Amino acid sequence: MFGAVDPRVGNLVDHLLEHLEGDALPATQIFRHVVTWFAPIWPGRLELAGENLGDVWLHPHAGGSGRSAGLVPFHKLSQWLTYSMLEPFEWLGVRVTGIGALTGLPEYRNGGLFVDLGALEPMHADVLGVAHRPGAEVIVEWRALTVALLDRTAERVRARLGKTAEEMPLANVLEGGTWAAGRRVAARLRPGGPPPIRIESDGTVF
Repeated sequence: MFGAVDPRVGNLVDHLLEHLEGDALPATQIFRHVVTWFAPIWPGRLELAGENLGDVWLHPHAGGSGRSAGLVPFHKLSQWLTYSMLEPFEWLGVRVTGIGALTGLPEYRNGGLFVDLGALEPMHADVLGVAHRPGAEVIVEWRALTVALLDRTAERVRARLGKTAEEMPLANVLEGGTWAAGRRVAARLRPGGPPPIRIESDGTVF
């Protein structure tokens, strides 16, 4: 899709413009293309039926059945890219619909905010005392709880401001609220502003 002779990332936009529903493009359509076409770039990840799953991790209490049992999908960077494409499509005169179908971003600023403010409490000292790999049970659990709490945070912010989900989608709450707040609180609590839970990341998750 990007082009075999002269590949360019912009071909993704050209391709998506062919999938308009009138003047509208579902956000899930953007996300589906991002996840599918960028899948090969994620190194050493879980595979299912020969497909690289990307930002998907195992957790013993995730439930499910069959080959997908225990899998927890996050796709943080893929969703971030999807969110980042919303305004450019609007500049093209395309109305992006169904933004609420995307989840909150389970990354260390949003997740760190909930730990730093006490909404999430570590169960033992090692949670904060040692660094963890992205696939560690504690990190997967932390990220999953972050996604759930971001939905609840958005509901409370809308209620306080008297806004509907259409007037203030989750993307607005993330960009103008939790991410910025997480960064500020971390800077106030720790020199340099690192997250409360340390992660050994190669840059392809957070």
